[in-house]
Amino acid sequence: MKPTLFLLPGLLCDQTVWGAQATHFAPDADVRIADYGDANHITMMAERVLADAPPRFSLAGHSMGARVALEVARLRPQSVERVCILDTGIHGVREGEFAKRMRLVNIAEEDGMDALCDAWLPGMVHPARRNDRDFMAPLREMVMRSTPARFALQIEALLNRPDTAPGLAALAGPVLIGVGRQDEWSPIDQHEEILKQVGHGRLTIIEDAGHMAPFEAPESVNSALSEWFAAPPEKYDWL
Repeated sequence: MKPTLFLLPGLLCDQTVWGAQATHFAPDADVRIADYGDANHITMMAERVLADAPPRFSLAGHSMGARVALEVARLRPQSVERVCILDTGIHGVREGEFAKRMRLVNIAEEDGMDALCDAWLPGMVHPARRNDRDFMAPLREMVMRSTPARFALQIEALLNRPDTAPGLAALAGPVLIGVGRQDEWSPIDQHEEILKQVGHGRLTIIEDAGHMAPFEAPESVNSALSEWFAAPPEKYDWL
């Protein structure tokens, strides 16, 4: 039986961001890309992952999905063999964050998802790619498949996110922390702090990538994930 690998998408993301990883691991793993439905809390998202989970599995979470991964680890630590968290943070709600996120919710509700794409999506990728229509097209289509209502629910989940400390403390197997070199939303220093708090694992910087690293630099992300996925579950320091 193949080992199970959950790929957990971030805000407004779906299989588009994880497509290259799903294809890469399909021969060797039971790959499952999570769908949070209309969940409005990180814990609820984690519970939806666990509702379809076998006794043992690995987790790779991107952005908001990394917070979901940590919540899964808190809820069922005995089931998690390894965790990868990409382009994310572990901090609570910061000053000004509520207003910034609600401004985007208002854009989606008042002007539609196309306007939200214009306001939000460019900052999620490497600066050199923001005007590349062919590159951006799948990401825009991904956002357009969502709705203002679902976006508002996911923002609600982020603004009421649980403390990540219990999830970090539960991480026992191989831990991979990855970040795009040009990630302006979740910069490198945030990930250095995550590694410090976990106390073991590997920090990988993905070159020529912004916040959407799995989509922007699929080969680099696949390479890092392959080493992580091959490490024995009991091996904490797999450097």
